[in-house]
Amino acid sequence: MTCTLEKHRAELEALLSPVFSSLTSEVLSTDSHEVLDRVLSEDVYALLPIPAFTNSQMDGYAARSSDLAQATAGSPVTLPLGFTAAAGDPQISLAAGTVSPVMTGAMIPDGADTVIPVEESAAGRFPELVRANQGTPTGHAEFTAPSEPGRFIRPAGVDLEAGALVAKAGTRLTPTMIAALVSSGVREVPVRRALKVAVCTTGDELSDDHRTQGQIPDSNSPMLVAWFSRYQVQVRTLQLPDDPQRFALAIDALQEQVDLILTVGGISAGAYEVVRQALSPLGGTFHHVAIQPGGPQGFAQLPQAAVLCFPGNPVSALLSAELFLAPLLRKLNALPEPLSQQYSLAADVTSPEHKHQVRRAVIRDGLVEILDPGSHLVHDLARADALVHIPVGVSQLSTGQQIETWSMNV
Repeated sequence: MTCTLEKHRAELEALLSPVFSSLTSEVLSTDSHEVLDRVLSEDVYALLPIPAFTNSQMDGYAARSSDLAQATAGSPVTLPLGFTAAAGDPQISLAAGTVSPVMTGAMIPDGADTVIPVEESAAGRFPELVRANQGTPTGHAEFTAPSEPGRFIRPAGVDLEAGALVAKAGTRLTPTMIAALVSSGVREVPVRRALKVAVCTTGDELSDDHRTQGQIPDSNSPMLVAWFSRYQVQVRTLQLPDDPQRFALAIDALQEQVDLILTVGGISAGAYEVVRQALSPLGGTFHHVAIQPGGPQGFAQLPQAAVLCFPGNPVSALLSAELFLAPLLRKLNALPEPLSQQYSLAADVTSPEHKHQVRRAVIRDGLVEILDPGSHLVHDLARADALVHIPVGVSQLSTGQQIETWSMNV
């Protein structure tokens, strides 16, 4: 039975939505390397305002604006220096009729309401400075213009008030969001537990012994482990033989340890299709989807885990992941859609009219070169930097025709 691309996507969304919604929460430190790109499981509120205190935007002089109201180039105002406020120092007080040198990020002295950049003073530079408890300030600073209240002052909480919402549940923790959380005093965050996946490759032909005739390396396992790493997934791999009974026993044990089992291979129309043989009696669904490559597809719901079944050729396996699993994982992890761009075709392209064809492509000199559709061409898969979708009903595309491409291998 042939199934459309859209119908199979809907089937897998119905299968995996309960799995995703059942993922529990865990708490991670905002300093942990594991927190990047994780998704908040609860709303998080600020413990501190941002900025945490009113501070200076510039290196300059903290002053009372009223003390400088009459300053002009022809009649400058000269004020004695008070103590210096440096970043990290406790707040100091500004005596009336004085100015305090203040550094960027330092607390604004109590009583000051404006900051004059040091380069705007008559001297254009600081004299000898004295911080609190380190001596007695001497010297003075001269100003030739007024400075309005609030100038170059960053008020406490101007970015975010204490108690305000920093991020909603479902927010992905980007580097900048992590910075916002730490700045607001949040050092631990509740995040959704990572999805646990087992990638099970099948086939008696898989072996690292390349000297034996009929044996090939298992490229699917490392490829899919690397692919899953983009989606905050904890993944393990297992090679299973073409023995339905042993396969079923292994899958039964795995379902207690993971949320999702992804099988690769063993679902076509051949005589030794171990995945189909083992899962069909358990209610597994197997059909041919009107796509190329990757037509054979399947899925099953076990008591404790969902199972996705992809074809075994590496190109088909990866494109199945891109077509059916990636959209769901992007939604789960609040990730953006892949970049799409329009390019002109470098050459004519044909496609089977009754299938949705997914072709790898190379972008070169502003043109898109469509690669061979073969599902065994692993090196072509590696050099591709874009995917092109040719929908059902389209059999011919002409040189120079504009076509939309989606980035891959980035």
